[in-house]
Amino acid sequence: MTDQPDRTLAPARTPAPPFDAELGAALEELGDLMDPTLTPDKLQARRAAPTIPIDEIIGGRAIRRTERTIEAGGVEIALSIFERDDHETAGIGIYYTHGGGMVAGDRYSGAAEYLQWVEAFDAVVVSVEYRLAPEHPDPAPVDDSYAGLVWAAEHAAELGIDPSRLIVAGVSAGGGLAAGLALRARDQGGPALAGALLICPMLDDRNDTVSSAQIDGFGVWDRTSNDTGWNALLGDRRGTDGVSIYAAPARTTDLSGLPPTFIDCATAEVFRDEDVAYATSIWQHGGVAELHVWPGGYHAFDNFAPAAQLSIEARAARVAWMRRVLGA
Repeated sequence: MTDQPDRTLAPARTPAPPFDAELGAALEELGDLMDPTLTPDKLQARRAAPTIPIDEIIGGRAIRRTERTIEAGGVEIALSIFERDDHETAGIGIYYTHGGGMVAGDRYSGAAEYLQWVEAFDAVVVSVEYRLAPEHPDPAPVDDSYAGLVWAAEHAAELGIDPSRLIVAGVSAGGGLAAGLALRARDQGGPALAGALLICPMLDDRNDTVSSAQIDGFGVWDRTSNDTGWNALLGDRRGTDGVSIYAAPARTTDLSGLPPTFIDCATAEVFRDEDVAYATSIWQHGGVAELHVWPGGYHAFDNFAPAAQLSIEARAARVAWMRRVLGA
């Protein structure tokens, strides 16, 4: 990984918006388990942290999981497919890219929420295991994810997906990848997407906004963590004109022609300003975007405190958007 970038041109740090009381209390309970600052020397420990097995997450629900492996460009890519046991009619398809700052996580990260979509909409979720940086820098993550998306669209009938009701969805780094997939599908004549669900997406490698300066040394994912993730993904290209818009979608100057897009973020997270700017640019290019900025939230707050009132409202807003966009 490269050294941390020079911040002499970064905005001066101003006080960050306060946390919602309920969310702040939940974060305090996590204590030392939640280190907001990821540096390269901590990466292997972060990856090795215990997670809940996918079969335990599914529990006794009537959900079927199928594992597939596809080959693209000489690389084997694992896909997990989730559907209700009673799924028969072609319906909603959700292609999911997980979070983890481009350096951690797996295709089961985020399952607690996307399995709710399977149940609520009788949707088929296809979650991709893309390769991680720094071992596999850009364009590996987006190439893997795009190959899986093309496969899912081409096999829609087999999967029980209506190709006219296929969306991309992702959280954090996965939200950035989902945005990149929507751009790449537009530019390369790929699958016609019905929507893009971008949950607190990681969009801009420059890390130079006011919100990125504010969130430093606290919360869940701070500006140094952001540096770590982007350095791992892009190396020496980071911050230069050599960065692809599919890796860092905030770099694009043309956000026309995209499917209806949902973007949410929180007031006290690094990605706030770049996410607001992305939604604004979609509107400025005549597109359709729904933006939610949750007051008092930190990054991915609903994952860490799913029972909090703000988390319940945030997840309900995503479900409501899918109902409107997909006619569910």
